[in-house]
Amino acid sequence: MEISKKQLAKMIDYTLIKPTATRNDVEKLCEEAERYGFGCVCVNSMYVSLAKQVLRGTGVKVCSTVGFPFGVTLPEVKAFEAERVVERGAHEIDMVVNIGALKSGDYETLKKDIEAVVNAKRSHRDLVIKVIIETGYLTTQEKIMACRLAKEAGADFVKTSTGLVGGATVEDVKLMRETVGKDMGVKAAGGIRTFKEALAMIEAGANRIGTSTGVAIIQEFPK
Repeated sequence: MEISKKQLAKMIDYTLIKPTATRNDVEKLCEEAERYGFGCVCVNSMYVSLAKQVLRGTGVKVCSTVGFPFGVTLPEVKAFEAERVVERGAHEIDMVVNIGALKSGDYETLKKDIEAVVNAKRSHRDLVIKVIIETGYLTTQEKIMACRLAKEAGADFVKTSTGLVGGATVEDVKLMRETVGKDMGVKAAGGIRTFKEALAMIEAGANRIGTSTGVAIIQEFPK
């Protein structure tokens, strides 16, 4: 697959979501994102304001987690968190779905859970919503259902995982792309640490890569 170094960098959501992350860590993340031309940084909600401040005028977008890491908070709580992070400067949201509802076959609750966050787009039309389905917990049929419901609920992307339970696989990315079609985004995240791995995910159908090792991936780009 032909892809330029700049194109790959723009597809990377440079990520720092560990609970021990400090302000200095987030500032370094943002500075590296600008230096290497990454499309986005992804941080936990408490650091959205800081990331927005550091990245002002750079063109690098800020993504916030919502309902992280387990997705079992109430829909109205996720909706509130979504509104608050957008007020603080988030351009994108990575939300974790209610996995228990999915595995219970309670698809109405799952769809409402996603819609609660998608509703933030009403007042922020350019907001991008990515739905983390946590593939490591799911059967093939559950992965397909989660993708279908995310699309029906109006989300912009489906995302493989938080990175805390397994990680992205080529097979899952292919399945997700086949399920949502060409008009919805697919983000591969979890365990992607090398250029070769990132390229494999893109070839499988991902158009975003979530990784905490974006710098290493770009530095490995063939000359």
